[in-house]
Amino acid sequence: MSSIPESVAKVRARIREAAQASGRDPQNVRLLAVSKTKPASVLREAFACGQRDFGENYLQEALAKQAELADLELTWHFIGPIQSNKTRAIAEHFAWVHSVDRAKIAQRLSEQRPAHLPPLNICLQVNVSGEASKSGCEPEELAELAGAVAELPNLRLRGLMAIPEPSDDPAAQHAPFARLRELQESLGQHLGLDLDTLSMGMSHDLEAAIAEGATWVRIGTALFGARDYGQPSR
Repeated sequence: MSSIPESVAKVRARIREAAQASGRDPQNVRLLAVSKTKPASVLREAFACGQRDFGENYLQEALAKQAELADLELTWHFIGPIQSNKTRAIAEHFAWVHSVDRAKIAQRLSEQRPAHLPPLNICLQVNVSGEASKSGCEPEELAELAGAVAELPNLRLRGLMAIPEPSDDPAAQHAPFARLRELQESLGQHLGLDLDTLSMGMSHDLEAAIAEGATWVRIGTALFGARDYGQPSR
């Protein structure tokens, strides 16, 4: 197992090389470290390597880490499924939410966002692979959802997120990412939304995601090793 500094350097190199191979500026692809199930000490190591953005799936676990790491200037992203009873804490403690797929959840986040904080950055999660087990709105429902979220006063709709069905085939990897990009472009053309974010790509397929326009890649295993699902706190 590589050390955290080695892993961070390797992932950043992959991002840089993938962006350059696609004719993109590497500065336009940001690394979101997916730190679920990992202890705060590991995040502190990554911070020492220059990492500032961390993505968490489990609310109670994330809140505990935020308290333990309060001395660091970190940007917290919520990337997991959202239950209605969790929206207040998410609205109060995160800068980004990548996993909004219902208008009701967006409404609650807007209403519960503290007035002293800037608007909450929102990505809409789209089920681009049509998997019954995956969260995300259906592509045909996206325009209506995006239009509603864009009107909410305490949210800033930034773009789209997807977790496609895993594949080792490069062509199969590219297709859902291209679909998400096309959906975002359609929102701009038909609704006039100025969206700048595509949250897509993980450890196994970040190159395909970057080739199709990813601006955030959500990386866990390649940074921190296999996840520990012993007793995750939700």
